[in-house]
Amino acid sequence: MKSLEELKAIREKMQNQVGLRSEGEEQTRVVVGMATCGIASGARPVLTALSDAVMQKGLKHVTVTQTGCIGLCQYEPIVEIMEPGKEKVTYVKMTPEKAMEVVDQHLIRGTVVDKYTLNSVDIK
Repeated sequence: MKSLEELKAIREKMQNQVGLRSEGEEQTRVVVGMATCGIASGARPVLTALSDAVMQKGLKHVTVTQTGCIGLCQYEPIVEIMEPGKEKVTYVKMTPEKAMEVVDQHLIRGTVVDKYTLNSVDIK
Protein backbone atom coordinates (compact mmCIF):
# COMPACT_ATOMS: atom_id res chain seq x y z
CA MET A 1 0.00 0.00 0.00
CA LYS A 2 1.37 3.35 -0.99
CA SER A 3 -1.33 5.83 -0.04
CA LEU A 4 -4.46 6.52 1.95
CA GLU A 5 -6.40 6.45 -1.33
CA GLU A 6 -5.26 2.89 -1.99
CA LEU A 7 -6.39 1.85 1.51
CA LYS A 8 -9.77 3.50 0.93
CA ALA A 9 -10.11 1.69 -2.41
CA ILE A 10 -9.35 -1.66 -0.76
CA ARG A 11 -11.88 -0.90 2.00
CA GLU A 12 -14.57 0.04 -0.52
CA LYS A 13 -13.89 -3.07 -2.59
CA MET A 14 -14.16 -5.27 0.49
CA GLN A 15 -17.38 -3.56 1.61
CA ASN A 16 -18.86 -4.10 -1.85
CA GLN A 17 -17.91 -7.75 -1.63
CA VAL A 18 -19.72 -8.07 1.70
CA GLY A 19 -22.77 -6.58 -0.01
CA LEU A 20 -22.74 -9.42 -2.55
CA ARG A 21 -23.67 -12.03 0.05
CA SER A 22 -27.01 -13.70 -0.44
CA GLU A 23 -29.18 -14.25 2.60
CA GLY A 24 -29.47 -17.89 3.62
CA GLU A 25 -26.58 -18.91 1.34
CA GLU A 26 -23.71 -20.63 3.07
CA GLN A 27 -20.56 -18.63 2.51
CA THR A 28 -16.99 -19.77 2.16
CA ARG A 29 -14.81 -17.37 4.13
CA VAL A 30 -11.27 -16.54 3.05
CA VAL A 31 -9.45 -14.73 5.85
CA VAL A 32 -6.08 -13.03 5.44
CA GLY A 33 -3.95 -12.22 8.50
CA MET A 34 -3.30 -8.48 8.39
CA ALA A 35 -1.49 -7.81 11.67
CA THR A 36 1.86 -6.03 11.57
CA CYS A 37 3.74 -9.28 10.95
CA GLY A 38 1.45 -10.23 8.08
CA ILE A 39 1.66 -6.82 6.44
CA ALA A 40 5.45 -6.79 6.79
CA SER A 41 5.59 -10.24 5.16
CA GLY A 42 3.47 -9.22 2.16
CA ALA A 43 -0.13 -9.93 3.16
CA ARG A 44 -1.54 -6.79 1.54
CA PRO A 45 -0.80 -7.91 -2.07
CA VAL A 46 -2.15 -11.36 -1.19
CA LEU A 47 -5.41 -9.85 0.13
CA THR A 48 -5.74 -7.68 -2.98
CA ALA A 49 -5.04 -10.61 -5.33
CA LEU A 50 -7.59 -12.83 -3.57
CA SER A 51 -10.26 -10.14 -3.49
CA ASP A 52 -9.74 -9.25 -7.16
CA ALA A 53 -9.78 -12.90 -8.28
CA VAL A 54 -12.95 -13.73 -6.34
CA MET A 55 -14.73 -10.73 -7.87
CA GLN A 56 -13.39 -11.33 -11.42
CA LYS A 57 -14.37 -15.00 -11.34
CA GLY A 58 -17.81 -14.20 -9.93
CA LEU A 59 -17.47 -16.42 -6.86
CA LYS A 60 -20.52 -15.04 -5.05
CA HIS A 61 -20.39 -17.79 -2.41
CA VAL A 62 -16.89 -16.64 -1.32
CA THR A 63 -16.20 -13.74 1.02
CA VAL A 64 -12.66 -12.40 1.39
CA THR A 65 -11.98 -10.64 4.69
CA GLN A 66 -9.05 -9.68 6.86
CA THR A 67 -8.23 -10.33 10.48
CA GLY A 68 -5.56 -9.38 12.97
CA CYS A 69 -2.92 -11.67 14.37
CA ILE A 70 -3.40 -15.37 13.70
CA GLY A 71 -0.51 -16.22 16.03
CA LEU A 72 1.89 -17.91 13.63
CA CYS A 73 4.11 -14.97 12.68
CA GLN A 74 6.90 -17.10 11.22
CA TYR A 75 4.46 -18.45 8.60
CA GLU A 76 3.03 -15.13 7.38
CA PRO A 77 1.37 -14.24 5.10
CA ILE A 78 -1.37 -16.61 6.25
CA VAL A 79 -4.68 -17.30 4.50
CA GLU A 80 -7.39 -19.37 6.16
CA ILE A 81 -10.29 -20.86 4.22
CA MET A 82 -13.43 -21.83 6.11
CA GLU A 83 -16.03 -23.74 4.15
CA PRO A 84 -19.37 -24.72 5.68
CA GLY A 85 -19.25 -28.28 6.98
CA LYS A 86 -15.52 -28.69 6.36
CA GLU A 87 -12.38 -28.36 8.44
CA LYS A 88 -10.55 -25.02 8.24
CA VAL A 89 -7.56 -24.98 5.88
CA THR A 90 -4.60 -22.77 6.77
CA TYR A 91 -2.28 -21.71 3.95
CA VAL A 92 1.11 -20.30 4.93
CA LYS A 93 3.88 -18.23 3.36
CA MET A 94 1.47 -17.07 0.68
CA THR A 95 2.24 -14.88 -2.31
CA PRO A 96 -0.19 -13.41 -4.85
CA GLU A 97 0.84 -16.17 -7.28
CA LYS A 98 0.21 -18.93 -4.74
CA ALA A 99 -3.09 -17.25 -3.87
CA MET A 100 -4.19 -17.50 -7.52
CA GLU A 101 -3.42 -21.21 -7.47
CA VAL A 102 -5.49 -21.58 -4.30
CA VAL A 103 -8.40 -19.74 -5.93
CA ASP A 104 -8.30 -22.01 -8.99
CA GLN A 105 -7.67 -25.29 -7.19
CA HIS A 106 -9.39 -24.88 -3.81
CA LEU A 107 -12.16 -22.33 -4.26
CA ILE A 108 -13.20 -23.32 -7.79
CA ARG A 109 -12.27 -27.03 -8.08
CA GLY A 110 -12.61 -27.97 -4.40
CA THR A 111 -9.10 -29.45 -4.06
CA VAL A 112 -6.90 -28.30 -1.19
CA VAL A 113 -3.42 -27.24 -2.34
CA ASP A 114 -1.58 -29.33 0.25
CA LYS A 115 1.90 -28.03 -0.56
CA TYR A 116 0.97 -24.57 0.80
CA THR A 117 -0.84 -25.68 3.96
CA LEU A 118 0.35 -25.42 7.53
CA ASN A 119 0.47 -29.22 7.65
CA SER A 120 3.09 -29.25 4.89
CA VAL A 121 5.69 -27.11 6.73
CA ASP A 122 8.27 -28.65 8.99
CA ILE A 123 7.42 -27.36 12.46
CA LYS A 124 10.36 -27.63 14.82
